[in-house]
Amino acid sequence: MIIIITFPSINDKLIYGKGVIKINSKHNKETKQIVVKAYHEGVCVSEIVKQFDIPRSTVYSWIKAHLQSENDQKESRLGDYHKLKEKIKKQEIMIEILQRAYGASELPVRQKLYFAESIYSEYSVHAICDALLLSRGTFYNHLKRNKRYNAWYEKRKDYLRQKILEVYHNNNQIYGAEKITVVLKNKGEKVSVKMVRMLMKDMGLSSIRQEAKDMYDKEKQKHKNYLNQKFHVEKPNEVWVSDITFITINKKGYYICVIIDLFARRVVGYRIGYNNSTQLTKSTFKNAYEARRPDDGLIFHTDNGTNYRSKRFVMYLKSLNVTQSFSRAYVPYDNSVMESFFSNLKREELYRKKYCSEKEFRTAVDSYIKFYNLERPHAANKYKTPAQKEAEYYSKQAKNSDI
Repeated sequence: MIIIITFPSINDKLIYGKGVIKINSKHNKETKQIVVKAYHEGVCVSEIVKQFDIPRSTVYSWIKAHLQSENDQKESRLGDYHKLKEKIKKQEIMIEILQRAYGASELPVRQKLYFAESIYSEYSVHAICDALLLSRGTFYNHLKRNKRYNAWYEKRKDYLRQKILEVYHNNNQIYGAEKITVVLKNKGEKVSVKMVRMLMKDMGLSSIRQEAKDMYDKEKQKHKNYLNQKFHVEKPNEVWVSDITFITINKKGYYICVIIDLFARRVVGYRIGYNNSTQLTKSTFKNAYEARRPDDGLIFHTDNGTNYRSKRFVMYLKSLNVTQSFSRAYVPYDNSVMESFFSNLKREELYRKKYCSEKEFRTAVDSYIKFYNLERPHAANKYKTPAQKEAEYYSKQAKNSDI
């Protein structure tokens, strides 16, 4: 039998004879590995001793040390495996206990789906569905089916709009969709360029040149902001704020125009229309004005929408001695009272129900605004309703006039 072994060192020398191979080198690590390998490949110890010219005791010690090392590694791996197995079993038991405690198996599928939606951006779909005993296919179908209209998707877009605005304005309005996406991802947000570009287009944001900045400054001077985020006023009919929101009901779009008196956060006028037009804003204001009959000096604060800046609407307000105030372009915080109201309207009413008809939808909006004015406590009013705060004001005025 001829045995051929390749040695890693160029100083090793092979001597071929009747199956005899001799290593002319010191007993280094490579030599030990070759000897042990030969043993495991079936070469007997006496043959190894003869071929490698190494004492039998040395060969046995190398083989023993190698076997001991292998056993130690196996025991270590086996120990780690058992510990990991015990940990997994313990966690599985904990999950089972929590699922039973919160009735995960008995919860209606619809309830599971809406809860899964609320934590969708924080955990993986696999983890969510396993924890809730929910089919991943069912959850994905739910998201796909409701993506355009569900509350989670709208809240997610509102959240991203705020983040995009912060990055846009913090960087002097020069970043486009790609750079804003990179900044958001660096901050841990899960968002795509496509989503950022869509939301920027929706908000009218774009990376500006110097000429565009000059136009922006001129527009800012032309449409003055008298409010400057100071939402506390001393009396009713001092400052009104207004805005328009869009909602889709049964695949049909509606615009809701609302006017709020800042003093008590009371809704003083609202209308629902099919178009975002000057007619909608003017008719809403006219109804509120005729119902409230404010004194001269009323400030009417809105965003920079064309329906609020149209010549017809501007001239109408001037005829009533009403001063117009405008939010800064793309700064929703300047009209946050209206943003907050629309958020409450949608979360507390419109997103929670499905309406069978336009009439049912309009009735629901009417009912909610009555509830908002007469029954819903407001933090800005020290948890009094808008109606209560106004009544207290007029009561004090009456007492002072008697004195």
